[in-house]
Amino acid sequence: MSSFQRVVRLAGRCDRWRLNFRFLHVSSCGNLSSRVTDRHTNGSRSYTSCARTQPVRIGCASGFWGDTAASVPQLIHGGALDFLVFDYLSEITMSLLTAAKSKTPTLGYAPDFVHVALAPFINDLHRKGIRVVSNAGGVNPLACAEAIQEVIKKAGLDLKVAVVTGDDLMPHRSSLSEVKMAADGSTRSLPRSLHSMNAYLGALPIRRCLDLGADIVVSGRCVDSAVVLGPLMHSFGWGRTDYDLLASGSLAGHLIECGAQSTGGVFTDWHKVPDWDLMGFPVVEVSSDGAFVLSKPPATGGLVSFGTAAEQLVYEIGDPRRYLLPDVTCDFSQVLIQEVAGVDGGAVIVTGAKGSPPSHDYKVCATYMDGYRATAVCPVGGPRAAEKARRTAESIVKRTRRMLNQLKMEDFSSVSVQILGAEDTYGPNARCQSSREAVIWMAAHHQQKKALEIFAREIAPAGTGMAPGLTGIVGGRPRVSPVLKPFFFLHPKAELKVDVHVGGELVETLKEAGPDTLEQEAPPTSEEDEPDAGLPSGPHSYRLEELAFTRSGDKGDSANIGVIARHPLFFPYLKKTPDFFCGGGLLLPPH
Repeated sequence: MSSFQRVVRLAGRCDRWRLNFRFLHVSSCGNLSSRVTDRHTNGSRSYTSCARTQPVRIGCASGFWGDTAASVPQLIHGGALDFLVFDYLSEITMSLLTAAKSKTPTLGYAPDFVHVALAPFINDLHRKGIRVVSNAGGVNPLACAEAIQEVIKKAGLDLKVAVVTGDDLMPHRSSLSEVKMAADGSTRSLPRSLHSMNAYLGALPIRRCLDLGADIVVSGRCVDSAVVLGPLMHSFGWGRTDYDLLASGSLAGHLIECGAQSTGGVFTDWHKVPDWDLMGFPVVEVSSDGAFVLSKPPATGGLVSFGTAAEQLVYEIGDPRRYLLPDVTCDFSQVLIQEVAGVDGGAVIVTGAKGSPPSHDYKVCATYMDGYRATAVCPVGGPRAAEKARRTAESIVKRTRRMLNQLKMEDFSSVSVQILGAEDTYGPNARCQSSREAVIWMAAHHQQKKALEIFAREIAPAGTGMAPGLTGIVGGRPRVSPVLKPFFFLHPKAELKVDVHVGGELVETLKEAGPDTLEQEAPPTSEEDEPDAGLPSGPHSYRLEELAFTRSGDKGDSANIGVIARHPLFFPYLKKTPDFFCGGGLLLPPH
């Protein structure tokens, strides 16, 4: 029995919260021991695809490329893990890795994974029998695996490294004259200045790597939750049509894929989260029936609660009734989150995810070049600082526009100016008072690099020829950088081959034709989802954070906001607020 299970059994009760579009149920539950079974505690590991009955413990040490190095030793030594997973890839990261590979063919992966996450702890991982899954391969997973093999060789160990490839569609560019857009299904041509093109693969190739005995699995682009679902499919023998189980495993992956975001990071009630310097990273203990416990290692900072879990649940998923993944279409609208009492740092039990067949298509993220951008950041001090900063920025833009006109060059495609300290981000709701400090944050976009080089040169002269108090340029003269924009489309699964490599050799090629059933449409909006008429009103006004938990997220150029009412009485008023619906907001109320 794990120490966590003992705590759960001693706690004996929990608070229960159910998420759906009409209510979130709050009650208490009794002893939870039937939900969390004993974990096998000896040091052996069975590297087969045979179904096991003991729960599987998975910890996530990275939510993005650049996350803290403190997470790895914390999870290795305090997480009691079967698997350690890492998520490194965002949409823009893939394009940056493509640029790195174009300059140096042996690059194109996340080197931090090899040199910071694995190399210092490779002996600990081997001794504890912890298997590793990561999408750190980026656009060059085979090179990443070669670098890992060097680490293993240097440590004198015998570990098997497996690689998933096939997500890169750039070799097929000539055959993709027109593509189906992910947003509306319309047909469009690919951008001419295409820079990268990668399909979001699912968990099945990762599962196959583990079935074949891999100790470390490296993939390129896959959906973030696949690094968790793959080990669960391998461990429990879940099949490709066990949709409810796949949805539950995907939810477990979704909750931990962004690292500390589910353990108190960027939480609405940030002031209740202790010890950011010791921030705990998430661990899920998953049972064979799909139910799982979300917690963090003992004696770490952070917080696991209904609020932290619910906020991460609505992060970047759009409609929770129809969250589209390569392996399953998820319905999270009836998810039950139970707060476990008496656990240091908090823990929740999560159940109720439902699944249905996935789409016949992979989602693909392409990036393309769209001109150049330069950004300048300049502190300004003294009386009327914001006024001086704004006039300085406007004068720099006016001067450089005149120069471009004299050189018969086009105007900037766009210019953005924000005065930090003047509450510019609040727009008409700003309540700015006179400040003696402000910061100019200005950016310009142009199709020609030369135009932005002119703009960059004209920042420093403001220090002698404009307002007093401009105290410097953060980072020196602005650098001119290429602008990469995302382009999302769909690609038939049947037309993509995914390769599995083990020990440097190609051992399998997978080709997924998609489900045999017809794709399901989103459920219709019910009357309960419509704003309530005739609500009583009064003279009071409230900040959103007083009434709800919230979490914002984005996929490329699309953003969404998840809103979870703190109390059932608040929900009708939140639902009536049109700004959330106009902005694609999501409302998950309590009852």
